[in-house]
Amino acid sequence: MPARQILGTPFLNTLPAFPLGLSSSSLLSSHRNPSLRAVSEAYGDVGFGFSSSCASTLNLLSGAKIDSLATPKWRRVLLKVSGEALSGDGQQNIDPKITMSIATEIAAITKLGIQVAVVVGGGNFFRGSTWAGASGLDRATADYIGMMATVMNAIFLQASMESIGIQTRVQTAFKIAEIAEPYIRRRAIRHLEKGRVVIFGAGTGNPFFTTDTAAALRAAEINAEVMLKATNVDGVFDSDPKKNPNAALLEHVSYREVTSKGLSVMDATAITLCQENYIPVVVFNLQKHGNISKALMGQRIGTLIDQRGACAEMVV
Repeated sequence: MPARQILGTPFLNTLPAFPLGLSSSSLLSSHRNPSLRAVSEAYGDVGFGFSSSCASTLNLLSGAKIDSLATPKWRRVLLKVSGEALSGDGQQNIDPKITMSIATEIAAITKLGIQVAVVVGGGNFFRGSTWAGASGLDRATADYIGMMATVMNAIFLQASMESIGIQTRVQTAFKIAEIAEPYIRRRAIRHLEKGRVVIFGAGTGNPFFTTDTAAALRAAEINAEVMLKATNVDGVFDSDPKKNPNAALLEHVSYREVTSKGLSVMDATAITLCQENYIPVVVFNLQKHGNISKALMGQRIGTLIDQRGACAEMVV
């Protein structure tokens, strides 16, 4: 991605209005040698105790020091957030502390010039595959209801982001003109180039496809360099960690291993889309604050899924 597309005037003109303590010139300087680690440390103690006024977090962000320790590994990313992860401890459908935590991390990331798109699931409200067959619901109808659940999550996440000054657009796979834009690929890419966060709702707009498949599809369409899959577990395990306390975390696997071993991470269609388009996938725990930043910096976190898998690390 050419630097002028990320750091040009259109991007600088869309920076958040709240005081970050950085001028345009210092922003450019920090972008050349950014460190998300320092930003994460600066507001990491906020955790999930983010206040509704956001004042304390803005003060921490304004005082964040960006050292020249490392550079982001990717410049355009797609973040897939599962509906279950948004529900936190599960006591309510959606936890505002979780959405605000996501917003604070994305604020630091976009301030460094990284382009972020988001796909949200809807399982915290309604999962079509679970309800199909109940009360006369056929699978297609149940999936359409699930798509509308993802739109609710998208609107909620948008509100959290815009409350701290992140310009955000929601695009949906079917028209809901009063609250969101229709999905248009070129418009979505243009929003990203201007420094806006784009949230994709309503999945693919078609029944029988998961939001993981929607995420893989959108990642390929917008030329994302990586897909970050945020869940409520630490990564991909060799067996279900909820049933097997001795389940081992797999740090690096290939697409082929995921399908051949039947690992529970994404459906086969989503994995195939990522494999065919050479899009690596990082699966990590959303509830651990700072994980999004770490994933962007290329730090070892959760599980990395790519073409070669762990065997590549054994080659001298």
